[in-house]
Amino acid sequence: MKYEMVIGLETHVELSTATKIFCGCTTKFAGEPNAHCCEICTGMPGSLPSLNRAVVEYAATAGLALGGDVREKSVMARKHYVYPDLPKAYQISQFDLPLVSGGGMTLSNGRRINLTRIHIEEDAGKLVHRGANVAVDYNRGGVPLIEIVTEPDFRDASEVLEYMERLQTTLRAVGVSDCRMQEGSMRCDVNLSLRIPGETAYGVRSETKNLNSFTAVADAIRTEYARQSEILGAGGTVEQETRGYDADSGETHSLRSKENSDDYRYFPEPDIVTVRLSPEEIERLRGALPELPDAKLARYVSVLQIPEADAKLLTKYRAVSEYFERAADGIAPKSAANFIITVMFAEIQTEAERENWNPAVSAANLNGLLKLTEAGTISRGTQKRVYGEMSASGKPAADFVTAEDTAQITGDELRALCEKAVAENAKSVADYKSGKEKALKAVVGAVMRETRGRADAVLAEAIILAVIA
Repeated sequence: MKYEMVIGLETHVELSTATKIFCGCTTKFAGEPNAHCCEICTGMPGSLPSLNRAVVEYAATAGLALGGDVREKSVMARKHYVYPDLPKAYQISQFDLPLVSGGGMTLSNGRRINLTRIHIEEDAGKLVHRGANVAVDYNRGGVPLIEIVTEPDFRDASEVLEYMERLQTTLRAVGVSDCRMQEGSMRCDVNLSLRIPGETAYGVRSETKNLNSFTAVADAIRTEYARQSEILGAGGTVEQETRGYDADSGETHSLRSKENSDDYRYFPEPDIVTVRLSPEEIERLRGALPELPDAKLARYVSVLQIPEADAKLLTKYRAVSEYFERAADGIAPKSAANFIITVMFAEIQTEAERENWNPAVSAANLNGLLKLTEAGTISRGTQKRVYGEMSASGKPAADFVTAEDTAQITGDELRALCEKAVAENAKSVADYKSGKEKALKAVVGAVMRETRGRADAVLAEAIILAVIA
C-alpha cells in the first residue's frame, strides 16, 4: 500500500554571537578539545549563568524574518536528561513561554508550512568516538541555539528540502547564523509518521536526530518511509522512538524510546530572570531587517529581468547580492549577473567563500570593467585579459586597458579576417553545415586569436554566418 507521509521538523541553528549564551567563552568553531569552555558552560557546582542579550535579539530577528510573533515576556526552563555531553544533567531551554510563536513559509507548490515556535537554548557538547572509547569535547557546550519547530505540514522530502534551503538563506540574510551544516551550525531532526491517504489522524512517529546535510535529510526520510511502510504493510505497529542516521550505510537505527515533554520534567530556570523585550525594542529589530531573500528574488526576476535560476544563486548569500547590486549600477543587470555567475563563481566555489564574499576585484572596479565592455570600448576577449590582471593586482580596469585594446577591429577589416578564417577552417565550416552547430565556434575562435580579442565575437559570428550562407 502507498502511505502518505506526515513530517514535522525541528531545526537547531547555532547563532553567530561572539560569545556563548550564558558565559564569556568564545563560540569559535573547532580548536583544541575543551579549550573553549569554563565552569559555567560545563555546569560546575556554584557557577551561575548570565543570559547573553545578543542571543535574545538574534533569536527575535530570526522570528521576525520568518513571520513569527515575538513575545514581550518569555521564560527560560530546565530540560532534564542524562547524557555524557551534558555535564549538569539538564539543558537550559524554553518550554511553555518561548520567545517566538507562529510564523511560517509558503512553498513554491503553494502549500503553507506553519511554525509552532522558535525558542532559545544552549547547545550540548560533542561525543568523539575512538574505536571502543568515547571522549567528550565541551567546546560546543553553551553555544547559543534557536530551535525552529514546524507543524507536521510536510508531505514529502522535496518540500522538506525546499524549506530547509530557504530557511538557511533567510537566516544568513538577516545575519543571525552562518548555517554551515558541515560544521554543525544547522542540524535537523525529522519527525515522520505514515497514514492511509484520506485519513486525518496521525500515525505513530519516529524522530531521526541530528541530520547535518541535505543528503542526510533526504536519505533519512526515504529510509524511514520504507521501514515504516514495511512494518504497517505486515500488520505491525510502529513504535515511537528516537533514531540515528548512519551516513555510510544511508540507514537509520534505533537509539531509544521517544520521550514526551513530561519525561524531561521541565520547570522554570531559577537562576535566570524573566526575558523581556519592550514593544519599542521589537519594532527596532523589525525595522533593521534587510530585504528578505524571497522579496529580493522576486525583484531580481520581475524588475531586473534576471533568469530565476541565476537570481537564486545571487540571493543565496547576502554578501554576493550586495556586491552584485553595486557592480550592476548604471549597466544592464544581466551583464553583472552573468559575469559573477560564470566567471567569479568558477573561482570562488566554496560555501564559506561565497558567504564571506570578498573577491580581489571590488564591485566598483568590476562595474568599471563591465561599462567598458557594454559601451563597446573593449571586446570580451580584452575584458577577460583585463579582469585577470585586475584580480592579480586589485587595481581598476583603466590601469590595464591600452590604446590598442580600445581600437576594436570592425568593418571591412573584420570582414576580411572572417573570410580568411572561413577559408582556413574548411572542415569546421563543413561540419557546421552538416548540423554540428558547435563547429562554428572554431571559426569564430580563429578570428578572435587573429585579432587578439579586439573583435566583437558576436559581430564576428554574424559576419561568418553571412559569408558561409
